[in-house]
Amino acid sequence: MKRAGPREWRNWSGLVRSSLKEVWYPETREEIANALKEAGRSGSTIRMVGSSHSFTPLVATDYVHLSLDQMQGITSVNSDRLLVDVQAGTKLKRLGDELEQLGYAQQNLGDINVQSLAGAFSSGTHGTGIDFGIISTQIESLTVVTGRGDLIECSERDNAAWFKALQVSLGALGVITDVRLQVIPAKRMHYQSSRMSLEQCLYSLHSLRTTNRHFEFYWFPYTDQVQVKVMNTTEREVTKNGGWNQFNKLVIENGIFWAMSEMCRVVPRLSASVSRLSAACVPVGEEVGAAHKLFATPRLVRFNEMEYSIPADALQPALEEIRDCILRKKYTVHFPIECRYVRGDDIWLSPAFGRDSAYIAIHMYKGMPFGPYFDDVERILLRYEGRPHWGKLHHLRAKQLKNLYPRWDDFLQVRRELDPQGILLNPYLKSVFGVDSL
Repeated sequence: MKRAGPREWRNWSGLVRSSLKEVWYPETREEIANALKEAGRSGSTIRMVGSSHSFTPLVATDYVHLSLDQMQGITSVNSDRLLVDVQAGTKLKRLGDELEQLGYAQQNLGDINVQSLAGAFSSGTHGTGIDFGIISTQIESLTVVTGRGDLIECSERDNAAWFKALQVSLGALGVITDVRLQVIPAKRMHYQSSRMSLEQCLYSLHSLRTTNRHFEFYWFPYTDQVQVKVMNTTEREVTKNGGWNQFNKLVIENGIFWAMSEMCRVVPRLSASVSRLSAACVPVGEEVGAAHKLFATPRLVRFNEMEYSIPADALQPALEEIRDCILRKKYTVHFPIECRYVRGDDIWLSPAFGRDSAYIAIHMYKGMPFGPYFDDVERILLRYEGRPHWGKLHHLRAKQLKNLYPRWDDFLQVRRELDPQGILLNPYLKSVFGVDSL
């Protein structure tokens, strides 16, 4: 197994940092099992690291990072049952490309494609669409090396309780090595972006979310404008101006927005004006192409983010409260607020557990203070039975989380069974799970 020596690690936004003793790059399950047993003997902590896109300290440790970068790719396909076996370290972009070559696609995706598969579903990553659950709902079965160093396979039929805990596990139960995914035949998608007033969008929420396969919108603070994005299957030909669209996304949507964000960082009072300018420049257009390419949005402007899941029907009143709070307290924010929908599920630590959900995400440009703004929005969303996205910033710990998740104690019991020594826990996770000592 390849090992790298001491180094400083930081997450994508630069907010979370730690000084690592080592980084390990296993290539087999056996190497992973040996690594976990070695950590158990030495008293070290191992945290799995994917692409470092979590804003919380989920993977921060001063001990060992274990990366599955050497364990990527599709290993087998069952065309009759539309199942593919994938190594858990596979980056989502690579997975999308390999599936496309085979004539398949994932049912739904978020807008970031640099994450590893295991990192994405272990933190509860989701896309949008009322008929689609979070990415974890696409899992048919998985293989994991537990914190004890045991290799087990889990599904709805085998080790079902462990399976429900592992589908969103925060990397606290074991190292997931292989995933069997339910896929669909690849279809061309028609993406459309348009401008709409906030009033019209909120009035049309039911229609927009029920008549489109995928729907989301972005409200720009200090304006009455939103960007509406929808995607639906189509038989139309693939758009020919893909190069120009990519130029727009990289240079205009990212490059110019970065320059304006820097202006806001230096002169925060410009934030409202920049938000209004951004709303006026919302791209209006359409594109036809492969689903996994249209889902993904280049994210070159770095930020910090908080996102909460609330009951689907609470989206409108919650967003109106957030709008009123921003206007009343005059927060210096120019990033739009992202709103999406997700189907409910039965995964124990899924923020969409037991209910169809709406997700509201707020952002602040890297280097700009976000504390009071995020705190106020969090208080609003908690009044609507909000549950935090595990990879996004929040302040909740064990006592509060226990009241939000009906299967919380069941998850903690599985954690004790699969990692009794706490090899996979860091200080942050100990506070989240209420683990004082082991």
